[in-house]
Amino acid sequence: MMELRREAQDVLDALHEPSKAELKEALTQLALTKDDFANLPKSTDGKPYFRQLVYQNEQVELLVMNWSGLACAPHDHGHSKGWIQVLSGTTLNSVYEVKENSLPTELFEEFHHKGKLFYAPTKGVHKIKSAGAENLLTLHLYSPPIRDMIVYDLDKCAACIVSDDCGAWWPEEQRQRLKEIRFKEDGSLSS
Repeated sequence: MMELRREAQDVLDALHEPSKAELKEALTQLALTKDDFANLPKSTDGKPYFRQLVYQNEQVELLVMNWSGLACAPHDHGHSKGWIQVLSGTTLNSVYEVKENSLPTELFEEFHHKGKLFYAPTKGVHKIKSAGAENLLTLHLYSPPIRDMIVYDLDKCAACIVSDDCGAWWPEEQRQRLKEIRFKEDGSLSS
């Protein structure tokens, strides 16, 4: 993994406030495959994925995620934008619309197969799950590094801003809930 970090550093340290196109080009230039992450553990604690930080600087972060059979919660990526690359398996990506002061509503679902890159816009809300027999492994490049991610629990009519060490699921530990947001049953913001 140390050699992989050096290779990623060479490419990613050249980025300064990268555009959507520059992020995609950098991810493509890295040319990482599932073999680069052959020993990555799977999630064993009832979470949708195990994630590992590959590289991070002030401008970007590169993460790899090894998925279980569970879907993550609908979430955004805070103030970050980025690209997701499917290294193996197939994703079912659900994309949501968020109207001001309301819960997100699902717009559509799309499948992404091995080799596909798809964009995650700033404040865009989505959820991912594995949709095939082959193990799902994804690579994520975001700029800036993700902070203030919002995770939604549609059943509880709630959302929360999560700490940087929480993934795209409702946090079990109170310290990971930086701010909770409650909605009425109709999906509008509770006062």
